[in-house]
Amino acid sequence: MSEERESKNFIEQAIDKDLAEGVYDHVQTRFPPEPNGYLHIGHAKSILLNYGIAQEYGGTFSLRFDDTNPTKEKEEYVESIKEDVNWLGADYGDRLYFASDYFDTMYEGAVKLIKKGKAYISSLTPEQMKEYRGTLTEPGKNDPDRDRPVEENLRIFTEMKEGKYPDGAYTLRAKIDMASPNINMRDPIIYRIAHLTHHNTGDKWCIYPMYDYAHPMEDAIEGVTHSLCTLEFEDHRPLYNWFVEEVGFEQPPRQIEFAKMYLTNVVTGKRYIKKLVEDGIVDGWDDPRLVSIAALRRRGFTPEALKLFVDISGISKSNSSVDYAQLEYCIREDLKPKDRRIMAVLDPVKLVIDNFPEGLTEEIEIVNNVENESLGVRKVSFSRELYIEREDFMEEPPKKYFRMFPGNEVRLMNAYYVKCTGCEKDAEGNVTLIHCTYDPETKGGNSPDGRKVKGTIHWVDAATAFRATVRLYENIVDEEKGVYNEDGSLNLNPNSLTVLKDCRIEACVRDAKAYDSFQFVRNGYYCVDSRDSKEGEPVFNRIVSLKSSFVLPGNNKNPA
Repeated sequence: MSEERESKNFIEQAIDKDLAEGVYDHVQTRFPPEPNGYLHIGHAKSILLNYGIAQEYGGTFSLRFDDTNPTKEKEEYVESIKEDVNWLGADYGDRLYFASDYFDTMYEGAVKLIKKGKAYISSLTPEQMKEYRGTLTEPGKNDPDRDRPVEENLRIFTEMKEGKYPDGAYTLRAKIDMASPNINMRDPIIYRIAHLTHHNTGDKWCIYPMYDYAHPMEDAIEGVTHSLCTLEFEDHRPLYNWFVEEVGFEQPPRQIEFAKMYLTNVVTGKRYIKKLVEDGIVDGWDDPRLVSIAALRRRGFTPEALKLFVDISGISKSNSSVDYAQLEYCIREDLKPKDRRIMAVLDPVKLVIDNFPEGLTEEIEIVNNVENESLGVRKVSFSRELYIEREDFMEEPPKKYFRMFPGNEVRLMNAYYVKCTGCEKDAEGNVTLIHCTYDPETKGGNSPDGRKVKGTIHWVDAATAFRATVRLYENIVDEEKGVYNEDGSLNLNPNSLTVLKDCRIEACVRDAKAYDSFQFVRNGYYCVDSRDSKEGEPVFNRIVSLKSSFVLPGNNKNPA
């Protein structure tokens, strides 16, 4: 990407205009999650967008928890969100805020609206409220309490705060326009009574502000200049503006909407994920089959891959879906030059080189990554007994099968030419042992007489390789049939997790730590699981296979 881009997106154009016209003299953005669940990949787009805009304009970025609904919020979610934002590299410094820190100011703002005649106490039930609200085609009806005197509104609101009324007895509503074509402007509720303990304020409050009121107040209190929201808030923008103007903020923030990120064949809904967790189908919010940020991190995705994904996906005003293969392309592109390429045999069968001296062990030098010399080389043990992939041998192969079969010569990667001489089987006819001979003149994988072989297979030394558990992941839902069944339930993929417990891995990664990742040659990229691995006993999660079905826009061929 050139330093000077040819064009800017619509958000940058709006900010440029605001700065040029002196509406703001700086840029301040924020990421404002509600701590009622774990963040997913769509949130990553919002985090990186808000942080990136602040960086681009030399502004400030903050993390603010929209914790105005204690019925769903937990400290667990607060901590998980902080971890996700930090992992993505969105540096908020000491600018960590909570909406609940502003409850006093929000209350004062509501009192100000009452005194201006812009808010009133309603005694309608939720059912009555719905009836009075009207529809998208019919105007609403005025609340019978709409003209309640200001003094009475103030008294009841104070008594609500003091805990004199039960839940649902009253609400505070904004007085705007019950005939507005925008249903959000039809006297929305500002405060409701809820005798609940809050994770941050304890039992100080028994009335809580509604999101549509709290959100613009929070932005304005903090001095946010550009409130970047997803498209579902576009119809709420007039209400957002009404609140900050009526409460009287001198430099109100500007709300700008962008399209959400929808990813094909994934589950992001908190309700569905919660059920998957409760039913034991996944082992938590960070199960690597999910696309929560915690799950992606545990599976082995990197912040750089997600940044590339967001960048490629772009910023739009129209909702659209992004193919999951695009996300896989981004992690391959990131790991390809970074990771050491290790030999791992996932479905092992023993190979014996009958003419290799017994008791002899050689060390073969192997380049860790041919695309990145800085990763250096390693020495790998090679001896008479090895393991190879079961699928790399066939006793009676079809045409154009160039791997190991009786009478055929193949290359053991970076080692020697070997010729298969036969195999041994158990009573059920399963191959248990393969025999071959080697040509000692072909060390390094090349023949001095110029003869060629068509097959190259990888291997591990039986004496030094360690046994490990490897998990192969597919999408949690069936990609062919779609995410949901006709009854609205999830269309689960029965093959979303395959656990291989007898894999053999090169000894050099036995002490790998959580989140370390490697390319298993001819197989895919793998990461050490952060939850189930033990010292000296790593468990590996497949991040992504080596093959890609994604074509980068503008290219006519597969980039991988």
